[in-house]
Amino acid sequence: MSSIVKEILAGPIQMADQVIKMADEAATFKQECLEVKAKTEKLAALLRQAARASNDLYERPTRRIIDDTEQVLEKALGLVDKCCGNSLMKRLFTIIPATAFRKTTMQLENSLGDVQWLLRVSASADERDDEYLGLPPIAANEPILCLIWEQVAILLSGCSIEERSDAAASLVSLARDNDRYGKLIIEEGGVPPLLKLLKEGTLEGQENAARAIGLLGRDPESVEQIVNAGVCTVFAKILKEGDMKVQSVVAWAISELAAHHPKCQDHFSQNNAIRLLVRHLAFETIEEHSKYSVVSKQNMSLHSLYLASSTNTQTQDKKLQEEEDNSKQQNQIVRPNQMQNAVATTVANTIAFKNQTPPRNTHVSIAGTSIKGREHADPATKAQMKAMAARALWQLSRGNVTICHNITESRALLCFAVLLEKGAEDVQSYSAMALMEITAVAEQHSELRRSAFKPNSPAAKAVVDQFLRIIEKANCDLLVPCIKAIGCLARTFRATETRIIAPLVRLLDEREPEVSMEATIALIKFACTDNFLHETHCNAIIAAGGAKHLIQLVYFGEQMVQIPALKLLCYIALHVPKNETLAQEQVLIVLEWGTKQAHLMEEPTIGELLTEAKSRLELYQSRGTRGYH
Repeated sequence: MSSIVKEILAGPIQMADQVIKMADEAATFKQECLEVKAKTEKLAALLRQAARASNDLYERPTRRIIDDTEQVLEKALGLVDKCCGNSLMKRLFTIIPATAFRKTTMQLENSLGDVQWLLRVSASADERDDEYLGLPPIAANEPILCLIWEQVAILLSGCSIEERSDAAASLVSLARDNDRYGKLIIEEGGVPPLLKLLKEGTLEGQENAARAIGLLGRDPESVEQIVNAGVCTVFAKILKEGDMKVQSVVAWAISELAAHHPKCQDHFSQNNAIRLLVRHLAFETIEEHSKYSVVSKQNMSLHSLYLASSTNTQTQDKKLQEEEDNSKQQNQIVRPNQMQNAVATTVANTIAFKNQTPPRNTHVSIAGTSIKGREHADPATKAQMKAMAARALWQLSRGNVTICHNITESRALLCFAVLLEKGAEDVQSYSAMALMEITAVAEQHSELRRSAFKPNSPAAKAVVDQFLRIIEKANCDLLVPCIKAIGCLARTFRATETRIIAPLVRLLDEREPEVSMEATIALIKFACTDNFLHETHCNAIIAAGGAKHLIQLVYFGEQMVQIPALKLLCYIALHVPKNETLAQEQVLIVLEWGTKQAHLMEEPTIGELLTEAKSRLELYQSRGTRGYH
């Protein structure tokens, strides 16, 4: 920094010396040139003072102010040059407006004010002695820029931790008020000192710094600059060792950065943010040693209930293996570590992701590498930490199959299931959103779907049970994300799983348009040709009364509901055309009506499907329609 600032200052200092020298040689307008000389001498003295203090100068305003000062000195040099020399011709043909010297003198005065402000703003708090800095003349056109310079300079200088915390709070206020101010803070070098404060400040200072960073990441370009400044490493360290209040703000900031620039997801993942966030989610959510507990079935928690049921599942799986591998030695078919329950499959075996399993001690840390003191945090702070951890995992998992693998291979699914049942309102909401994103990725990636949501997985069963509980309850804010998630899992359910269809069908009747639409879209994923069990699911939809609801939605529903309702009706007609209910409900007439609606036939996903479904239904109903009446 020192060498860069000295290089910036070298040119203006030399130019100021030239102005002083030429002012002494002036042959005309001597008095005016002496005034320019006096101002320039003061300016040169300040510039030399700045060069001596170059280690302390804040580079961004230094560049701006010195650039403006250099332009002023160039004009002054040109002006005094016209006054030098005794040539008669030069005097005759050199015209100097009367206002030129007055304007130059005023500009030099402004440059003096700018450089004085620069020296004050870059000085330590002791040297400033709480002096009010005011605004420099350069701030006339953009006062906010100088306010940002002042706050960043406080963060950079040797001010006290409290003053730096206040400066961070001021930047939080500016970034919250206006996106442009946030961009200016980043451009003016505000991120590195905020990260430094986050590492070494007081709790309040760390919270302010983390909150400021979260607010600054409003667009991909800004997030990219913040990530390049090293935010991922600092945030990971805080999540591992920091105070829980600061950690919750950091988790919120991660969610903000990931929401505005998904490409930063992998950077956080590479710095172990996923593992650390899951540990926070698991802290006091699931019991590490509940597999050793003996509890009455009436008092069992959701978590404990699945631990107990998983033991039976494990035993049955082992018997099947023994029958199939009779010829093999029995000791070669025992599962690793003799895991007997869901803790084994969703907790102990996934304390760390992929080759990061810690030593098997008598007590294993849940909340982080060190949870000393965290159990003493107040309940509100713990709840906030869980909410922000879930919020961060929601944004980090969006569209990222690698991170979704990491999350599902941990204890997170079981944690989300427990929090959906017992968590505070915001924790439930963020947990539902995280599961919605994870299932959306699983829908597109069969490997993730098979590994994370296999039917005999206790954690997956717990999650699905919570989805069904919420869908059956049907009157909470979690309904839409849970409907979406259950639809994304449509291809994971076996034919023996008969609990899913009826609750979704009930949501088609007299619901808000968004709920009806999402329920219809979810049912489409059960009934579509890509689903191996589409025929079974189509019959289940009809048995639950889905046909009459869909007909109502096709005829009278809003367009957002009408199109998916007709699409679902087409799949049902296509796959189970022999079903008598379709004839009784006159579905063929509905499909014929649909073919005459231009706005429906123009839909790329409807036209061909509707024509095919109508033809197939005509084929079967022409043979048996009489029998139905």
